[in-house]
Amino acid sequence: MATLNLKFEPDAAGVSTPFSNSPPTHYILKVESFSSLERHSAGRFESGQFDAGGYKWKLAVYPNGYKQKNVDDHISVYLEMAGADSLQTGWEVFVEFRLFLLDQNKGIYLVLQDANLNKMCLHGAMFEVGFDRVIPLNAFTDSSNGYLINDTCVFGAEVFVCKERRAGKAERLYAINSAMYKHPWKVYIPLKFRPELLESKPFFAGGQTWKIRLYPKGYDKGKDTHVSLYLTLANPEPASKILTEFTLRIVDQLNGKHFFCKGCQWFSALTPSFGFSRLIAFDILKQLDKGFLVQSYCLVEAEVNVHGIFTAL
Repeated sequence: MATLNLKFEPDAAGVSTPFSNSPPTHYILKVESFSSLERHSAGRFESGQFDAGGYKWKLAVYPNGYKQKNVDDHISVYLEMAGADSLQTGWEVFVEFRLFLLDQNKGIYLVLQDANLNKMCLHGAMFEVGFDRVIPLNAFTDSSNGYLINDTCVFGAEVFVCKERRAGKAERLYAINSAMYKHPWKVYIPLKFRPELLESKPFFAGGQTWKIRLYPKGYDKGKDTHVSLYLTLANPEPASKILTEFTLRIVDQLNGKHFFCKGCQWFSALTPSFGFSRLIAFDILKQLDKGFLVQSYCLVEAEVNVHGIFTAL
């Protein structure tokens, strides 16, 4: 949090406190029954939202001082960006701001601003700026000073956005300690009327949903000569990549001499499927003594082990 210390003196170090005959440009907050707020606002009350420089803002007033900053017996006032938690990671907004307090006796405003007119940088970890000690509470409540009259006071704000810096690309890679999951699939493959594609029911492994795709007539380089077998990420997230080690296997149900291939790939929305276009020649698959096709049923297995996830922030 960026804050400035202000004593009730025109020459407080680091803070300029001129007076202005003009009201604040962007927002005026009139607080009635200040004493009630002082007693019942849990030490803080905030205004509604207002627009300035393409963003939404609000004022936060601490009638008895900002306790987290160890401030007592002073009025503390802050400018806060509303909805900052919904902005993209890495955003930065540079602002010049002035806060106002109306002297109702003279009809002029005390203006609170950085003496050097420094631009304040707001970002994801710091979305409020302001003044710890605007005015001692006893001076504020003294009606001769004009700031609290008939239990009413008036604050204001001007906010000028000088520069914005949007987030660059931000990503996160984290490891997954998932166990290897084996998914068996018994699939019917008629020899006379082979379909182009057969797909397993979805299964869950490593926090992701998967399917097995089998092409009885082959796919890509295995077209018309081989059976092709692929692992597919069923519900890929647009900005995620899943590092996955996998094995695809066609089981020899008679002799235990299986056909299998292994891989390790990044699965994503752009590349949701990986596999093997020439896993086994169809001429071998259909030989009944080989045990890969028993009563027109083929037993397929997928072993899946997710090692890491890469996501955009």
